[in-house]
Amino acid sequence: MNYKPLTDVRYLVVHCSATPAKMDIGVKEIDLWHRARGFFSIGYHVVIRRNGSVEFGRPLGQPGAHAADFNSVSRAVCLVGGVDVAGNSGKAENNFTPAQFATLYDVLHAWKDEFPHADIVGHRDLFDRNPDGSYKKQPGQRLKDCPSFDVQPWAKLQGLLP
Repeated sequence: MNYKPLTDVRYLVVHCSATPAKMDIGVKEIDLWHRARGFFSIGYHVVIRRNGSVEFGRPLGQPGAHAADFNSVSRAVCLVGGVDVAGNSGKAENNFTPAQFATLYDVLHAWKDEFPHADIVGHRDLFDRNPDGSYKKQPGQRLKDCPSFDVQPWAKLQGLLP
């Protein structure tokens, strides 16, 4: 498959796997899900498992398949979890482990060193906007919950954003 190498990274996008906390999956399972949806491989560059371990998906220099209209200018990290513990309602839930948040910090810090002008956002932040920055709906209305927490305030508290 031909693709333009990922060099102009403007967004570092945090996703969740939309699985309950008890479901500890990784790149292998997500790759199968994404291939079933027609992707040629997993859409995320990095997956952070429940224990905080990192698994690599798409090569870092290759565009992902994770945020329509933004794949050519972003890198994606996926936290495993993100829906209610029972897993019955599918409601968003910030059920990520401290180990996952520590690893998320490490991944985003490394990527910010590489792309200092990139903005750290949640998938829902891009999903709600058009490529020109305008909102698909009114500001504050969410079309998507992923990654089940507000990424930018968290990133600011961690010193990853000004």
